[in-house]
Amino acid sequence: MDRPAPGTRLIFRWRKWDGGPHWVHDCVYLGSDQWGDWFGQPTGWRSSRPGRDHVAGGPNVTLLPPSGDYALTVNLAPPASYRIYIDIAWDVRWDGGEPTGIDMDLDVIRAIDSRGVWIDDRDEWDEHRVAYGYPLDVVAELEALAVDLERRVQGREAPFDDATGDAWLARLASMDLS
Repeated sequence: MDRPAPGTRLIFRWRKWDGGPHWVHDCVYLGSDQWGDWFGQPTGWRSSRPGRDHVAGGPNVTLLPPSGDYALTVNLAPPASYRIYIDIAWDVRWDGGEPTGIDMDLDVIRAIDSRGVWIDDRDEWDEHRVAYGYPLDVVAELEALAVDLERRVQGREAPFDDATGDAWLARLASMDLS
C-alpha cells in the first residue's frame, strides 16, 4: 500500500476484540524508517473513546511496526507522566488509508519518575481474555511479547531508546500543521 505524504492528517482507530469502538486519535503521518510507520499528535489534538475525551497536553509520536502486534507511543515528557507507552495489540495495520488495530489491554510503560518500567493492566487483560474469549495461542503470544518488550524497554534498545523517539518528535515539531 502506498503511504500518505508526510504531513497528512489522519485518524488512528482502535477497537476491542469484539469489534466494539475504542480510542480514536487525531494524528498526522510523519513518515517511516526501519522500525515502521510513525504518526504524531501535537499538543492540543484530541483522542477520544466512549465515555472519555482527552486533549494531548504535549506532543507525542506513535510507531506502527510491520509486525502489527503493538503500537509504541513516545511522549515529550513532561507534561506526560510516562516517556514510553506501548499498547500490546492485534492486527495493527493500514485499513482504507488509515491505521487501525485491536487494543489487547496489556501495556508496557516507562515512567519518567522512579516507577521505572512495568507491564500494566494485567487485571484488565485477565478479565477481558475470559470475557472476549481470546484464543489460547493469542494469549500465549501476547503475554510473551509483553515480557520481551518490557526487557527491551528496560534495556533502551532501539526503537525504545530516547534518540529514536526524539528524532520523530523533532520531525513533528518542524511541521507546519496550522
